[in-house]
Amino acid sequence: MVRVRIAPSPTGDPHVGTAYSALFNWAFARHHGGTFILRIEDTDRSRSTPESEAAIIESLRWLGLDWDEGPIKGGAHGPYRQSERSEIYAEHVDQLLAKAKAYRCFCTPERLAEMRADQKKHNRQFGYDGHCRGLSTDEVDEKLAARIPHVVRLRVDKEGTTSFTDEIRGTVNFDNENVDDQVLLKSDGFPTYHLANVVDDHLMEVTHVIRAEEWISSTPKHVILYDAFGWDRPAFIHLPLLRNKNKSKISKRKNPTSLLFYREKGYLPQALLNFLSLMGWSTADEEEVFTIDRLAAEIRARDIHVGSPVFDLEKLDWLNGVYIRSLGIEELADKVMETGLGDMEVGRDQVVKVLPLVQERMKTLTEFSERADFFFKEVATSVESFKKVKLAPGEIARLLERAVPVIEEVGLDAADLLETRLRDLAVECEVKVGQIFMAVRIAVTGKSATPPLIESMAVLGQAECVARIGRAVAILR
Repeated sequence: MVRVRIAPSPTGDPHVGTAYSALFNWAFARHHGGTFILRIEDTDRSRSTPESEAAIIESLRWLGLDWDEGPIKGGAHGPYRQSERSEIYAEHVDQLLAKAKAYRCFCTPERLAEMRADQKKHNRQFGYDGHCRGLSTDEVDEKLAARIPHVVRLRVDKEGTTSFTDEIRGTVNFDNENVDDQVLLKSDGFPTYHLANVVDDHLMEVTHVIRAEEWISSTPKHVILYDAFGWDRPAFIHLPLLRNKNKSKISKRKNPTSLLFYREKGYLPQALLNFLSLMGWSTADEEEVFTIDRLAAEIRARDIHVGSPVFDLEKLDWLNGVYIRSLGIEELADKVMETGLGDMEVGRDQVVKVLPLVQERMKTLTEFSERADFFFKEVATSVESFKKVKLAPGEIARLLERAVPVIEEVGLDAADLLETRLRDLAVECEVKVGQIFMAVRIAVTGKSATPPLIESMAVLGQAECVARIGRAVAILR
């Protein structure tokens, strides 16, 4: 049976890259009727926090990427937090030491710093220089008896080549002379990513390791470890990295990377997942809007892209708008209320009343409050507010004064008739039609771009619209 996993580190806000990896692992498991595992890699004790773990779990739940085994749910291969598996790693390190596949390194931080400085100075490849590889058993025992701090390193045979197969890239080769004697067990007794990753994947019977391509350079170390233990290797699938428009790796300096940002900003989870799907896969008919259930039904490893997908927020905004427009008003109102309305105190009934006017223009849920705030707040205008009308303030005031009787006579329920009468008024006043509508729009809403004007005025009510126009005239006089 197919078994896959994600293994995020709880060190800060949950990353959008975690969602990306989780999505493809989830889809692959669902496609094959397999198991999707969540494992928390919390061996970085200085940075890992329970709050970050909780945020990861909550984000995955928000996205709807349900895991089959892991924290909270449990399973037959637990525990699923690496901090609770220390004895397991210690036992496996002892196995490697007994086979001479690993060795103890007693180099001090100062010596390692000098080594790296010398490598940099002479433009040599960074990596451990093997200083402790040749220590005799007596020398090691003597240092252990003296309680000298040490780490355990992987013993890499520097001759030959390490090869593995990537399911979407084919055979990948690494010269062993370029593979570092990686630290496996730190001086505090906690494992590094490399040891814990391999041991856990094997013991949890992971069949396919699906992760970002940045881990390709680490894979030879993992392959060497599998071989050292005498274990079968899993299949490897390295997803293309999410990149900025300039092809650099996505980072919070260029784009928001926290999943919390996308939730708080009002992106729908199904839109975000659709967007992330497009980063590594496409449908046979190249449709851009599809569900993750379709991804799960059709995904094959060989169809995953190997290019450099651009994390384009404009594309995400467009997709999110598509999903927002697909929702019924009642459902959309619930989601707007859940996301929040900023400092506006607005009831759900009011949101339902206004949503039909702004839904077509919304790209995120939070845009409701940005686009519809004038329905619920007193509008504040100034002479500068009317600059797009391109008339003198006094002329705009007179135009608005003449518009009021028209509004009062026709009312706001006959939208077509009111529009016709305002157009006639523009001709009478010898101004452009756009100028009279812009003047009324700004006076009533405080904005130069809004939902349909007359429909918005109808929601506000005639008395409120006339009062707002009156306040604008007073400012323009």
